[in-house]
Amino acid sequence: MMKYELFSNFAEDIYNFVEYKNSLGFTYEESTRIMWNFDTFCRSHFSEKHELDRVIGFKWLEKKDTESAAGHRNRVMVIREFAKYLCSLGKPAYMIPISMTKKPRRYVPHIFTQNEMTAFFNSADHIEPHEKAPVRHLVIPVFFRLLYCCGLRPAEARLLLVENVDLEYGILKIIESKGHKDRLVPMEEDFTQLMSRYHKKVSAVFPQCPYFFPRYDGNGAYTKNWTEEMFRRCFDIAGITEFEGVKPRVYDFRHTFATNCICRWIREGKNADEMLIYLSAYMGHVMPEDTAYYIHLVPDIFQQTGKADVSSYEALLPEVPYEI
Repeated sequence: MMKYELFSNFAEDIYNFVEYKNSLGFTYEESTRIMWNFDTFCRSHFSEKHELDRVIGFKWLEKKDTESAAGHRNRVMVIREFAKYLCSLGKPAYMIPISMTKKPRRYVPHIFTQNEMTAFFNSADHIEPHEKAPVRHLVIPVFFRLLYCCGLRPAEARLLLVENVDLEYGILKIIESKGHKDRLVPMEEDFTQLMSRYHKKVSAVFPQCPYFFPRYDGNGAYTKNWTEEMFRRCFDIAGITEFEGVKPRVYDFRHTFATNCICRWIREGKNADEMLIYLSAYMGHVMPEDTAYYIHLVPDIFQQTGKADVSSYEALLPEVPYEI
C-alpha cells in the first residue's frame, strides 16, 4: 500500500504499479520510497511531461555525489521495473539500459574460522537477560545462528515474519528479497527444533508481534544498527578485537555459509561448478556470477591460511550446542 502522497503526472501509474507489486506479495517498502522520490523528481524537473521518455530516464540516471554505486544502481533498477510495467500496459516508456549502471566493487569478505565462531556463539549464548528487553538474550544466539547456518541476508532474517516460518516442515519463506523475488529456504531438522524452542519462549512474551525476532519492546523488528552493535559486542565479550585480513561484518556469516558449502562439495568429490545452481537458488542470487564468485574465493582462503587440505575446512561448520 502506497503511504506517500504523489503529485506528478505519473502519480496514478505509480499508485497502480505499487498496488500491482503488493498484489504479487511484495512489500516493496524501499522501492516505494524510491518511487516517491521519482514522483518528486518528475514534478520538479518535468512537470509538463506525461510520458516516461529518454530525457527523463537520462536525468534520473545521473549519479549524485553522495550516492554509492549500489544505491545508484538500485534506484535505476526500480525505475526500469516501472518502465517495464508501463510498457506491459501499452504505454510508451524508456527503459534505462542496465549497462549504464556500474555494479559496485565486490567486497572481499572475512571468512570466519572455527575458533572465531566457537568464541562468538559462546558469547552470544551467555548474553544476560535485560529487564527492558525480556527476549533479547533469546534473540541474539538464534538470529546469528540463522545467518550462519542458512546463509540469509541480515535483513531477510531481521524482518522475517512469524507467518513465513513453517516450523512443522522446517521451511522459511523469504518474501521480496533482493531482485524483488521470493524463495523457500529449508532448514536442517536440528536447527528447526532450535527455532521451535526459541519461538515457543518468545511468543509467550510477545504473542502479538508479527516478527520472528521481535525488538526489545515487542513492537516491531530490530534495526540494522542493532544487529551490528550486537555482532561487535559478542566478539568483544569473547575478547576478539583483532582479525586477520579485512574487518568482519554481519553479512560475512552469509559469505562463510557459501564457502562452507563449496568446500564440503569439493571434499565429497562433487563438481562444485555443477552444484552452484542449487546454491544460487537457495541463497536467492539474481545473477549466476554472484554465486560463482565463491568458487574463486575458496583458493584465496587456502592461500591466506596456509592450508591446502579441503577436508580441514569441515571445522568451519562447528557444532556449537545451544539449548533454550
